[in-house]
Amino acid sequence: MQNRATMQELVAAVRLFVEQELAPSQQDDRVRFRTRVAINALTSVERELAQGDEALRHEVADLATLLDRHVEVPEDPASVARCALELNLELARRIRAGEAPPGTLGHLERIGAAKLRVASPRYLQRYEIECPASDPHGRGE
Repeated sequence: MQNRATMQELVAAVRLFVEQELAPSQQDDRVRFRTRVAINALTSVERELAQGDEALRHEVADLATLLDRHVEVPEDPASVARCALELNLELARRIRAGEAPPGTLGHLERIGAAKLRVASPRYLQRYEIECPASDPHGRGE
């Protein structure tokens, strides 16, 4: 593991370069659009790095509760991701079979909102303003 610069600092530096130096100099519409896409992707990576694997750990814990499974949340991030994938596959299987556990909708709303906070927080804010939830915690069914 490197001390300096951190992954977050490196991604931020690249984003700033693309945003402040590269983007303004683009004349071609296609290249300007693709540069904007790159900036948005780097911004999403920055947000994901800032939250670490905490959101995924919460997702695993929430899925385990929803599926009524005892799951020890692993320490290592790759194992957490594998565990989340396995639990999500089980939930998807149950939904397809018409056996969605109670609380599935609330879980999907919470996870969807958490993913939007990383990918597109402005969209989430706009959606929350246009369609306020009756339950401020998003747990309603």
